[in-house]
Amino acid sequence: MTAPITVVIAEDDPQNAEIQRRFVEKTPGFQVVGIAHGLDEARDLIDVFQPQLLLLDNQFPTGTGLELLRELRAESCHTDVILVTAATEVDTLRTAMRSGIFDYILKPVVFERLQSALFNFSVHLDKLSDMQSLVQSDVDGLLQPTSAEDQPAPQTPSATASRLPKGIDGLTLDKIRSVFTDPNINLNAEQVGQEIGASRTTARRYLEYLVSTDELSAEVSYGSVGRPERKYRSQP
Repeated sequence: MTAPITVVIAEDDPQNAEIQRRFVEKTPGFQVVGIAHGLDEARDLIDVFQPQLLLLDNQFPTGTGLELLRELRAESCHTDVILVTAATEVDTLRTAMRSGIFDYILKPVVFERLQSALFNFSVHLDKLSDMQSLVQSDVDGLLQPTSAEDQPAPQTPSATASRLPKGIDGLTLDKIRSVFTDPNINLNAEQVGQEIGASRTTARRYLEYLVSTDELSAEVSYGSVGRPERKYRSQP
């Protein structure tokens, strides 16, 4: 079974931190390993857990999240950062982008927006792990949108909520759904990938998305050698 993506939340407001924790843990494939309410605590958690992702507020009583971000980059820390902030100043965004943030989310945090960012991050990691060597199209796919579909467009709140996350294609999603028309089917990601002609990694991403929307359910089972695997079936 693929290990979850580890997340630390650095947010000085306990209520906002708890909301983010619940949002993250409602998203399949992610695990919150620590919550920090101050910059020193955030440094300690990052040092101990070395999370793959940090959800970082900007304003703290003893400094800013951007200062911590600069420290992390100066120390060559491999943790990726999504800035979650009420700061609407363009200069704050520019500084964050120069420091290598993965995404920038304005408060109050909307579940669909955070979930979309998390799925995009998962897709990003999957692409990197699948690469053996680079060609230009691989680099373009990682560093910039490759189609008009990926470009942000003005949306009404209802349209934003129903928009598929980046990395989730409607046609592939329908192929996955068609595999589970029989309610007795119980398959792992590799088997589903074979059914639709995709890699296990791609199939797992779509399967976890369908779990998050309650179209599929998932459970851990153990094979003949005792290795755990995640199997999927349609919801009753």
